[in-house]
Amino acid sequence: MPAPALSCLATEIIMSIHAGQFRELRLERLGRTFGGVAALRDVSLSIAQGEFIALLGPSGCGKSTTLNILAGLLAATNGSIFLDERRIDGLRPEQRGFGMVFQNYALFPHMSVAKNIGFGLAMRGIARDEIARRVGEAVTLVHLQGQEHKLPGQLSGGQQQRVAIARAIIIEPPLVLMDEPLSNLDAKLRLEMRAEIKRIHQTLGATTIYVTHDQEEALSLADRIVVLKDGVVRQVGAPDALYARPDHLDVAAFMGFRNVISGTVSRLDGDLASVTIAGGKQVSGQARGRLAKGQKAVMAVRPEDLTPSPDGPVSATIISSEFRGREFVGFAMSEEGEALAFVSGHPLTNGARVHLAADPMRAVVFPEVS
Repeated sequence: MPAPALSCLATEIIMSIHAGQFRELRLERLGRTFGGVAALRDVSLSIAQGEFIALLGPSGCGKSTTLNILAGLLAATNGSIFLDERRIDGLRPEQRGFGMVFQNYALFPHMSVAKNIGFGLAMRGIARDEIARRVGEAVTLVHLQGQEHKLPGQLSGGQQQRVAIARAIIIEPPLVLMDEPLSNLDAKLRLEMRAEIKRIHQTLGATTIYVTHDQEEALSLADRIVVLKDGVVRQVGAPDALYARPDHLDVAAFMGFRNVISGTVSRLDGDLASVTIAGGKQVSGQARGRLAKGQKAVMAVRPEDLTPSPDGPVSATIISSEFRGREFVGFAMSEEGEALAFVSGHPLTNGARVHLAADPMRAVVFPEVS
């Protein structure tokens, strides 16, 4: 569909966007193809003002494509974007007035911290005194006091990302878009910056859409998580709901259900499904999807929820193990040749047999995917 022409109505839309006046952002059947290949298919989503939404999925799932379409950096092949009843997908990026935080910071290397942060305001023709005041507030908010006159190259990676965040929020955008902003930082800095992003969001209450492939980031930051795979939305929900009750096996895998044990459904008791596995043993978990007695199925469970037990139903041979400080993580091969990871409070011996068990309330059972 061609982009709508700008008019007096478009000018009114732009002004209201910049004023942050919206209750709901809606994506309606967004799609994008590249060379005939669908990178995004029929993505529909409603986001309330003030929500923190995480787009989660593996590389190539369509999460960054979605973000770039929202930012106006990429045109949708089909579909629409609305702020309340105002359609905005025909507006240029600068007309949308959204704040953007990039993976590589995208700072101007020749400009000081203060000038980088105030750049968006300067482009809008804001008075110098007002820019100085708002830059000072932003610097305080992101804890960069004393760094204002430094160049980006004189800062640590975490400090540079704080500058990028301050630059995005200083224009008081209706929507802040973040594209894997922590992926270039080391583990310690990622944890620190994750806490900072959460704090800044809670302070400002700005609507935020955050792209990540890290489930821990999504779980800790988001009000809701949107899981994508192959350009399709697989599940949308609160972090605790997705963590405990994934709707699909691929969603479960991405939420940390690393172990998959095959068998046949032997019993259904309300929300609990029992599965007969190799050796005639039984494992159980929360039933997800359409299951029937006698049907091929898989039980999925996280490594931390699969532990050694003398009478555990899953028999395997230990291949290797790692000491992780408070516990040992074992890697084993089941009788059916399934790779398993589990947690033990004691050292493990390579080549030894181990019996493993899982709490049925912390495992899930899905129909087997053909």
